[in-house]
Amino acid sequence: MAKKAKSARLTLLGRSEARVPASPAEARLETFPNPARRNYRIHFETSDFTSLCPITGQADFAKIEIDYIPNKLCVESKSLKFYLASFRNERGFNEAITNRILDDFIRACEPREANITASFSARGGIALTVRASFPDHPKGRGPVEPAKSDGSAGRRPTARR
Repeated sequence: MAKKAKSARLTLLGRSEARVPASPAEARLETFPNPARRNYRIHFETSDFTSLCPITGQADFAKIEIDYIPNKLCVESKSLKFYLASFRNERGFNEAITNRILDDFIRACEPREANITASFSARGGIALTVRASFPDHPKGRGPVEPAKSDGSAGRRPTARR
């Protein structure tokens, strides 16, 4: 495949006049063909993520990490940068924002595996980290018990038949 044909779908790369979309709904995660056949991991990381609290409208700041094993497509990094920046005026709970990023990422490139970790800065003395994974963890695993007073947690035994 000619070099020009491979990059024909990339509309942001190499264009300095491109502007950040006003919202994630307007943003587009661009992709290119995976150049390798083997499984390998790609890691993206940014500390510049901002969204808004859905109740107060105050800014929430986070470090976003995306780890994925590509299938047929890879996500182009400049489009990811613009996509993540488009959340700066988006209201949403941290959990919903993180899962939306994962859903949009899966829709764009259909990875073999993907993990999103969003570490939100402390508010009122409490920091929040949300991790979302694709594919979801296998069914049939027992639920995790709440933490014990010593800080440890355990798994409930599964019923035996």
